[in-house]
Amino acid sequence: MGRGRIEIKRIENTTNRQVTYSKRRNGIFKKAQELTVLCDAKVSLIMFSSTGKFHEFISPNLSTKTFFDLYQKTTGIDLWSSHYEKMQENYRRLKEINKKLRREIRQRMGGDLDDLNIKELQALENKMDSSLVAIRERKYHVIKTQTDTHKKKVRNLEERNATLAMDLEAKLDHQDGIVENEGYYESAAAGMANGASNLYALRLYQQNHQPHFLLHHGGRSFESSDLRLA
Repeated sequence: MGRGRIEIKRIENTTNRQVTYSKRRNGIFKKAQELTVLCDAKVSLIMFSSTGKFHEFISPNLSTKTFFDLYQKTTGIDLWSSHYEKMQENYRRLKEINKKLRREIRQRMGGDLDDLNIKELQALENKMDSSLVAIRERKYHVIKTQTDTHKKKVRNLEERNATLAMDLEAKLDHQDGIVENEGYYESAAAGMANGASNLYALRLYQQNHQPHFLLHHGGRSFESSDLRLA
């Protein structure tokens, strides 16, 4: 019993359509290969699926260009002339645009102005003014951004410095020889008078919301600004 006759019409189901396309494509390519081998024919097939996927078969030892050159020679139809003319037209258009742009650049640099009339000169002046305004706005924006960034860095450093000063003050509060008031300093000075020559008196106080240190040794006083590492 033979197979039923299949009605040739578009397959609505997407999956079935893709499966049918794949099977029949392979069948056509198989027939093309058989023609190439059995009949020594030159065969070229180009196919695009409904999704735009490209498939091609061409006889061995034959390139697509060679095949199309053979087609043009046999039929007398030039496949490339119209395309070449479009490329030439596009090239001329781009060349003219490039020429105008280069001339405009020279004019903005103060050259090639002799052929301009008063209206063209005024138009060029307006373009230059607009460009200058845009450049200045961009410059001020960059300056403001950099200034804000540096200010933020300065605030972070000040906060870090204040934190370190507070940590240092807290540590010094628990060490001997720290002068917290005048009475404690007097006792430290008395100890020095009794022969404790290696005893130092250090006073920590605030000035303009900044920590300052006052070191007493050997009858002399040194502020934090006077202290340097040897």
